[in-house]
Amino acid sequence: MHAAEGSPSRRLAVVLALAAAYMVAEAVGGWRAHSLALLADAGHMLSDVAALALSLFAAWIAQRPATPARSYGYHRTEILAALANASTLIAISVWICVEAYHRLGAPPVVAGGVVMAIAAGGFIVNVAAMRVLSGGSRSANLNMRGAWLHVATDALGNLGTVAAGAAVVFLGWRWADPVASVLIAGLVCWSAWALLSESLDVLMEGTPSGIDPDLVRAALAAIGGVLAVHDLHIWSIASGRVSLSAHVAVDGTRSDREVLQAMCVSLREDFRITHVTLQLEEECVARETLHA
Repeated sequence: MHAAEGSPSRRLAVVLALAAAYMVAEAVGGWRAHSLALLADAGHMLSDVAALALSLFAAWIAQRPATPARSYGYHRTEILAALANASTLIAISVWICVEAYHRLGAPPVVAGGVVMAIAAGGFIVNVAAMRVLSGGSRSANLNMRGAWLHVATDALGNLGTVAAGAAVVFLGWRWADPVASVLIAGLVCWSAWALLSESLDVLMEGTPSGIDPDLVRAALAAIGGVLAVHDLHIWSIASGRVSLSAHVAVDGTRSDREVLQAMCVSLREDFRITHVTLQLEEECVARETLHA
């Protein structure tokens, strides 16, 4: 699809339109067929519509330039959107499980054929949406990953709903519908947990995954002219925007320019860190700082 080759905002807009259109079909079909699994899918798709709209807004506002009051710009809007998406997914999972518990005691009559047809159509729509968001599952952008996870779990949920409809039609297992809805809820919660954790890590300015602070410190300390590295901080402004700051004690055998250049090259080539703030200190000043 050509849309998949466009900007993240364009891809999100296409998927938003697909999700909104089929959400109505699933909601009406689930109500008429008395299927909790189908209504669970519709509720999940409702969260998709809201999440995709939020992701689209976040992608737009993140492009705004920095201001004196927002010196880092608006990049963390995407992280807030990812956090909201993950939280919504978990909340919906809890609601589905509670509703399924009430239905297991007295499973209602479910129109299994209708459930299968609508869920199969939803699966096709979600697969198309996943193609539009191609690369989102591997992207460093948590906002795009959140959107992709919403769509991917919807597609798997559709398969579970198709299976539940088939069990009702061919085996007469009315309990299969609420059981399938619980399985869908567990799948949704599992996919959302990693996204929630990563979003919180960014907001708490934790060290980005894949970067070992001890290795970074050792690499900087091994550069000629460097005595020690302290007050080392590594964090993310937003997805894929890693920053580093540190105080570096030097012995004066090399010029500050040479030391800084060597450290920047090491950080860029070995750790892919380019947004760097380094404060060089002469040996005596560094000692005072360390013992303060």
